Amino acid sequence: MNRRDVPLPPLLAGQDEVFPEPWQAQAFAIVIALHQNGLFSWREWTDSLSVELKTSGAAENGSGYYRCWLSTLERLLANKGVAARDEIDSLTAAWQRAAHATPHGKPILLENDPQIGRQ
Repeated sequence: MNRRDVPLPPLLAGQDEVFPEPWQAQAFAIVIALHQNGLFSWREWTDSLSVELKTSGAAENGSGYYRCWLSTLERLLANKGVAARDEIDSLTAAWQRAAHATPHGKPILLENDPQIGRQ
């Protein structure tokens, strides 16, 4: 797959742009990069994403589409042995704590997690 073969994400109902939030574009880019580096085939990705969309109900109206991308990515990373589910959950929690501990207008850094210094 080369750059011309990368499928563009859909413009979902009610959206003015493909990626309303920066994290959505980042999740999309991570999936493309991991595919291009051989972690999974595009068929494997689309089959996994399809299951996630159906089970979450996001396929009905497009809501939660990129959350499904994220869930699918996390599941594939765990299934491929790249990152265990508990590692993903732990890092997610650390980023959330860091976000809550970061003053408004300042960049969110993992070092801002109040529990980092206690480990």
